[in-house]
Amino acid sequence: MNIDAIVEKVYRTVQSHRLSEGAYSRYLWQDAGNTRKMGVNEYGCADAANILYTIGRFEGDPEKRACWVKTMRAMQDPATGLFYEGTHHTIHTTAHVIAALELFDAMPLYPLTALTPYLEKDRLYDFLEHLDWDKLPWPQSHQGAGLFAALTITRTASAQWQRWYFDWLREKCDPETGISYGGRLSGDSLAHHLYGWFHYMFNHEYARRPMPYPERMIDSCIDLYDRNALDPLFGRRCGFCEIDWVFCLNRATRQSPHRFHEAKDRLRDFAKTFTGYLTGVDEKTTDDFNDLHCLFGAMCALAELQQALPGELESTVPLKLVLDRRPFI
Repeated sequence: MNIDAIVEKVYRTVQSHRLSEGAYSRYLWQDAGNTRKMGVNEYGCADAANILYTIGRFEGDPEKRACWVKTMRAMQDPATGLFYEGTHHTIHTTAHVIAALELFDAMPLYPLTALTPYLEKDRLYDFLEHLDWDKLPWPQSHQGAGLFAALTITRTASAQWQRWYFDWLREKCDPETGISYGGRLSGDSLAHHLYGWFHYMFNHEYARRPMPYPERMIDSCIDLYDRNALDPLFGRRCGFCEIDWVFCLNRATRQSPHRFHEAKDRLRDFAKTFTGYLTGVDEKTTDDFNDLHCLFGAMCALAELQQALPGELESTVPLKLVLDRRPFI
């Protein structure tokens, strides 16, 4: 299947969100509750950069790139080093904007003062331990994974700190499912634990670390797919559940031959549904495309699928997953 038409649709959508050089809105229209931050938006700018990188349309002109960097740097709080937007925890927003700046080979202007206390081992472990692994494993992962991404992309964290981080996750990982904190999986669906655990797995991939229990991860991903136990609209909307599942399953097969062909069959089956949705959706009317952050999630899934299924999803320019360059989406 050739996916160039999808790529062009996505490119048109990003261009429609452009306000000026390097400045992008996240949304084109407001929601019913009037809750959206319109105009220049942290996620609008970061996700526009992420998407353009993914589809091979990333800005190359030095002067224009400088506009992007200036816009995103100006969003940082000098006192804390953090970025704020409102729809996500500030650690997520901070990691997301910093990760986008990295695409331009740039760093934020100010040190991450609010996060540096967690460079102490005891503070780090206390922080991770007190995340709500039971009831909110998915949204809380934005903090647990975002902390790592922000501190490592900015070269703030040492190699020793990274070892502490991964040692803790390996010790806590559930050996039966290969997902999340063992003994704390009963408070939410396994799918939501997977969506959260994905964030820790892209940190593992970035740092070239082995997944804890990749065979059990593969079993869990296949079982969730076969039982239709993922999100009700899985593969039929733009968002992040799809990249969460695709990435975890595909990357686990790189670390273990366990059920390799079965995993590929599920990815292939899913790709048909997902590309069908992206081909048929009206980008001018659907809220999925209105939100650049959700659209970015969909493009991550498409990029990972193209890697997972060589030769089956053709594009004139191969897609590039930003997670293969640095952590965090």
